[in-house]
Amino acid sequence: MHALVTGANGHLGFNLVAMLRAKGHEVRASVRSVSDAEKTKRLRAIPGVELVEADVRNEEQMLAALAGVDTLFHVAAVYSTTEKGRDTEILESAVRGAEIALRAASRSGVRRVILTSSVVTLPLTQRGAPPSTEDDWATDLRIPYFRAKVESEKLAWAVAGELGIELTTILPAGIIGPGFSRATPTIDLIRACLMGEFRLGAPRGNFSFVDVRDVAAAHLLAFETGETGRFIVGYDHVPSYSELVRTLGRVDPTVRPALLTLPTLAAPFLPLYDALSHRVFGTPRIATPEIIATLVSGKVVNYSCERAKTRLGWSAGIAFEQSLKDTVAELTRIH
Repeated sequence: MHALVTGANGHLGFNLVAMLRAKGHEVRASVRSVSDAEKTKRLRAIPGVELVEADVRNEEQMLAALAGVDTLFHVAAVYSTTEKGRDTEILESAVRGAEIALRAASRSGVRRVILTSSVVTLPLTQRGAPPSTEDDWATDLRIPYFRAKVESEKLAWAVAGELGIELTTILPAGIIGPGFSRATPTIDLIRACLMGEFRLGAPRGNFSFVDVRDVAAAHLLAFETGETGRFIVGYDHVPSYSELVRTLGRVDPTVRPALLTLPTLAAPFLPLYDALSHRVFGTPRIATPEIIATLVSGKVVNYSCERAKTRLGWSAGIAFEQSLKDTVAELTRIH
């Protein structure tokens, strides 16, 4: 395989490039700017990687990056949920980026595309309800990143059908584990827990996770099996926020369990508390009114990975606690 990996300097992109090279595949890694030495030094350290500059919103750059390639791993995305003023960038990078990537792939003769989507494209469910599957789509899109993921994946499927592209989409849970150079919103949640944001109380609700190495493996399995369609990948058990803090306490004994689970009536005040914690203790911002209204709503994250297990032969190979331990070690390294 001769593959192009977009967003190669991101958490998943970097791990996927490293895995593909370890398996002996030819890899071209695209980033927005090859002149940014800080963002490209890790990729340059992987033997045999061809580094190219390509903004996924620039069709000419994408065409050049895809020349001679037979498989596109479209990983690039702007993953941001609390930064102000980035809504347009988030949507444009996802939606326009997906369309340009697929159309450029078709023009370049690339017929196989594996695109990274997210479990945020799936609806939350009532407690005790059957899990969401790949046949379901989220309709609560008040969080711009959630909207971007839903709209870009739906558009990708429409364009792939129009152009005859073999498309697979991987829907990972919140990605943790080693190999990141800066924190994502998922990593910021872990960091906030480590810094004691939930020391007085954890919100109701839950948050899904998966190790980055297992997500990279799912992308490789999609290529190796030739399977097309949507595939959810994540830990079968989705921990509550209180469980997350307790598990982190086993990794780092300085992390104390939350004193209580906050009642749902407290949810509207959580963004204010989050802002205060950020100002006083320097914790990362993890809550906005839209995030709280969506994720602390009485519904829960509830999905099934059965399709990935049966059709891709995928399973989570890194235990949750080990992945958290590796995440904490990486945070220690970069901070």
